[in-house]
Amino acid sequence: MTLSGQLARARGFIIDLDGVLYRGNMPVAGAAEFIEALLNSRTPIVLLTNNSVRTAALYVEKLAGMGIHIGADRILTSGQATALYLRRVAPPGATVFLIGEDGVRAELVNRGFVLRNGPDVDYVVVGFDRAVNYEKLKLATLAIRAGAKFIGTNPDKTFPTEEGLMPGNGAILAAIEAATDVTPLVVGKPSSAIFELALEELGTHAHETVVIGDRLDTDIVGGCQVGLITILVLSGVTHADELATASVAPHMVYDDIAAVHAAWRRAQQDAAAESLG
Repeated sequence: MTLSGQLARARGFIIDLDGVLYRGNMPVAGAAEFIEALLNSRTPIVLLTNNSVRTAALYVEKLAGMGIHIGADRILTSGQATALYLRRVAPPGATVFLIGEDGVRAELVNRGFVLRNGPDVDYVVVGFDRAVNYEKLKLATLAIRAGAKFIGTNPDKTFPTEEGLMPGNGAILAAIEAATDVTPLVVGKPSSAIFELALEELGTHAHETVVIGDRLDTDIVGGCQVGLITILVLSGVTHADELATASVAPHMVYDDIAAVHAAWRRAQQDAAAESLG
């Protein structure tokens, strides 16, 4: 099947947020129109973000302020995915030392985990935290060295904003890994775990589902690992000149989400014309 045919026949979309639909607090041109078109066509979508700072409800508010209207049930954060993963593998009432903000905190508490501000815990969970300091890094290090399991919500070393690239959660994970010699288990992209959760929400198979992202090392690597149709947009972290030396190649590359929307419309029109003979 041609790439145009794959796009026309896609039964579901997994769409990243930062760098795809917006940069910081500025929407990417065409984002609202594409999401509206997908919803109007009754195409299942999940907005999948590696950011664990906000709850799904807060993302609904942020997106609405940009003219993008979607329900909380269509949003999956790395904070949600981490809490769902831990609920499957951890004993009831397991204790957690958390580096992270309200999004992942709420998800852990809502699923019955006990948060403790000390090193005597079962798990250390690390999500993006704008208030990270030496004390938090120290307690995380002591807990992991005492046997706590080290979990990261996501590995993104940077994230795009209006000002440029800022340090991300991967930078915090790197500091703790350097201090403990322990590699974290990461639940967010590119881990297959978060993509499989997204596919469960969509009710589609990987080969008929498109993932749209701006990062080769998370969106595209992860999408390829689980067999998704991968689209890279150049409106976020990745630049076109990186593609020549990249270890993974997306199926399709577009400048931004508006260009994806235009390609999707053309693919549908071509498929409709072909069906009429």
